[in-house]
Amino acid sequence: MKALTVGGAMIDTIAIIESDRIERMSMQNAETSFLLLQEGRKTEATEISTHCGGGAVNAAVSMARLGVDVSTLVKLGKDDRAETMLARLMQEGVSTRYALRDARLPTGASVLIASHERNAAVFTFRGANTLLEEDDLRDDAFEVDVVYITTLSNNSADCYPLIVEKARARGALVAANPGVRQLSARGASFKKMLSSVDILAINRAEAEVIVTGLVAEYGEGGPALDANDGKPLPKLATRGLHGGGFNMSLRGFLLALLGSGAKCILLTDGKDGAFVARSGELYHCPSHIMSDVAGTAGAGDAFTSTYTVYKAQGHAVEQALIAATLNAASVLRYADTQSGLMRRADLETSIKENAPAIAVQRWAL
Repeated sequence: MKALTVGGAMIDTIAIIESDRIERMSMQNAETSFLLLQEGRKTEATEISTHCGGGAVNAAVSMARLGVDVSTLVKLGKDDRAETMLARLMQEGVSTRYALRDARLPTGASVLIASHERNAAVFTFRGANTLLEEDDLRDDAFEVDVVYITTLSNNSADCYPLIVEKARARGALVAANPGVRQLSARGASFKKMLSSVDILAINRAEAEVIVTGLVAEYGEGGPALDANDGKPLPKLATRGLHGGGFNMSLRGFLLALLGSGAKCILLTDGKDGAFVARSGELYHCPSHIMSDVAGTAGAGDAFTSTYTVYKAQGHAVEQALIAATLNAASVLRYADTQSGLMRRADLETSIKENAPAIAVQRWAL
């Protein structure tokens, strides 16, 4: 199978701070926490390390380790960070044929501060990631089986419709994982292309950005999910989705998004698992509990890229969900976004060992 990933490339600098060296404040009436940095004070770190990351790069490495012939279409600067990125991609067997260099801005970079629950706070400089243009989208790049589109930064998001069109014209399976900024600023183009995307991957925060646009047509609320053979409902099915001052039930949101043209929705909710919604059916897979979480960065990229590969290769929804869950859980054991990505043989072994304990629930929609 051949694949192309499109989107961001970042050099990540990760600082790990022991919990007793940095204050954490959690809100009482919201699911939000803050790391408090004292101005003018030097804080000791357990470790500071530098890694390659970014959505398109993470997905490409994930797919390469799963045995896919993958290329990545990213925009880099003409700097040392770009050289580091290209060397990493080649080391992982990812083709850099479509990795472009642009002198106008440096290669993108992020600083991650991980402490307490290791859900890192991230400072982002998007850099050359914002410079993707129509002329960069060579036709031959899209002659693949799968096109996986990660978050597109700022003006690069204007290329999203053309990327989808080029992929569809060549019969590729199209998976898209748009970010919050893309959904907020370019919601119209996102909705216009919904029916051309085979797998729409979003997390809860991204889903809640979409709520506002759906309420105008479908209204608030919506039908609830019924308990499944006495099993407790997933947290998100009870909580629902809240965005722009509006509330929608999980079932109501998914039905509205499917009604707007989406074919398959992959909705992740962190440690509370993930959902897959298609016409007439909904699945939920719980997360694989890890006792040694080192960082949450990259887990979403691992999940969605793995699910996409398994579905593109003809596996059932339940199998693809379990594979994605286990690969994402492996990433949690490392501070960076790629060290935990499993190779195909290791992932298959993990599936055999752990799948019996992972209970996937199913409902009719």
